Amino acid sequence: MERVKLSTLSLFVLLLFSTFSTSEGGKKYKIDVKRTKVFGPGLQPEKIVYPVRYFFIEVYDTKGNRINKSVGNAFKVQVEGETTAGTFCRVWTQVLDRYDGSYIARYRTYQTCRGTSIHVLYNNQQVADSPYKIEDPIYAEDCYCPVGDVETWRELAGCASSYPQIEQDLKPFVKVDFDPILKDAQQRFSHAGSRSFCNYVIKDNNVYRRCYGQHVGFNMFMDNILHSLVRKMVLPDIEFIINLGDWPLVDPKVEPLIPIFSWCGSEDTADIVMPTYDITEATLEMMGRVTLDLLSVQSNNDVSWKKKKPQAFWRGRDSRRERLNLIDIAREHKDLFNASLTNFFFFKDEEQKYGPKEKHVSFFKFFDYKYQLNIDGTVAAYRFPYLLGGTSVVLKQESPYYEFFYHDLEPYVHYIPFKRDLSDLVDKIKWAIKNDDKAQEIGRNGRKYMQENLMPKDIYCYHAALFEEWSKRLISKVVVREGMEHVPTKENEKRFGDCRCHHLRKHDEL
Repeated sequence: MERVKLSTLSLFVLLLFSTFSTSEGGKKYKIDVKRTKVFGPGLQPEKIVYPVRYFFIEVYDTKGNRINKSVGNAFKVQVEGETTAGTFCRVWTQVLDRYDGSYIARYRTYQTCRGTSIHVLYNNQQVADSPYKIEDPIYAEDCYCPVGDVETWRELAGCASSYPQIEQDLKPFVKVDFDPILKDAQQRFSHAGSRSFCNYVIKDNNVYRRCYGQHVGFNMFMDNILHSLVRKMVLPDIEFIINLGDWPLVDPKVEPLIPIFSWCGSEDTADIVMPTYDITEATLEMMGRVTLDLLSVQSNNDVSWKKKKPQAFWRGRDSRRERLNLIDIAREHKDLFNASLTNFFFFKDEEQKYGPKEKHVSFFKFFDYKYQLNIDGTVAAYRFPYLLGGTSVVLKQESPYYEFFYHDLEPYVHYIPFKRDLSDLVDKIKWAIKNDDKAQEIGRNGRKYMQENLMPKDIYCYHAALFEEWSKRLISKVVVREGMEHVPTKENEKRFGDCRCHHLRKHDEL
């Protein structure tokens, strides 16, 4: 946390000077702090709770021109508020430089804050309409304070009205009686050692579950997002099954078709796809126990396109034969590739041939290279959204596997495709080298897609829309089934302050 105290003298100086000079490639320009734009959901933290609030800063000069280069680390964000006890709110702030004349400002609150002001400062000068004053309480992530039903929350959050992938996935399920579905799922999947799933019920905004199979530890990821959702909105009473494994389960040729939610889909299965546990957990735990998320990946990319190495970069484990084939190709074309395996698990007997295994490289250092390879692991490689968010261009293997957003993307618009057997990979890299401007444009398009569709808000919106649409198809009564465990929603707010949710109080008054 950083606090900036503005004296009377410094405020007077700020009124006299509204611009700051800097240079770009020897060309001087002046930053206009009033023309500079500040926008995003983090400026209205009282309306929607996210684990980390965030907003954007776009830098403009005195002539109204957008500055497209980093202007250094002179931007600061200060969030000031008080707890009900009259002490300063505990808030962690951070400003991420995207090295294109824009910044991500983000902050995580750990207590309920009242009388809050958000100061956006450039060299201690207020930017745009800063300070932004918030009259209503700002609640921390762990505070239970739903604003209303899902539809109300989606409207406040500014979610998309519909999602084609959700419509496609739910199309086979017009009316769903869950009793026979659960029995079929138990018979079909619960006795297979490698398959594990959980039956969840949301009843009166409480979470209940019963899990089946040997390896059910991944239920914590489903627990976490459900708890985060019910703190923010009143979910409809629903019942569903979540596949805890990597591989999609539902064979579309076997009747009856069982609706199972999965983190990964494929062209030859009929699972209902939701955001992966990886991207969801990164959203929940950013500025906490995770360092790589879809906000942080947009910073730490300070190597310009011209200075990036014109090679294809890849690191990963041996979870698919094509990854071993990549090592063969890379050894034959050392000028085009920097590719190595970091661990051997599936093909331990071939470690001598394809090793030695390399040490892990910071993900942020991947983008020292122009070309990023996305090759399937056991299923879709869940690093794809993070690769899109960098400043390189992604070459993606053709694959039957997909995440919830893949069908929005277009080859040669958002990424460069290559064949599943890697037979044309060398040619595609040579094409990218020869068509450098086009490759850079594709990289920009992929990054732009990620910034507009895979931000924390979008992860919440997709979950909310999926559960809302799913509830419309359930015709059986939602009940807490025998053998289910109640998974209570914890409130850490009790340790730091008090929630006293004004939404709930208003509801009680009504």
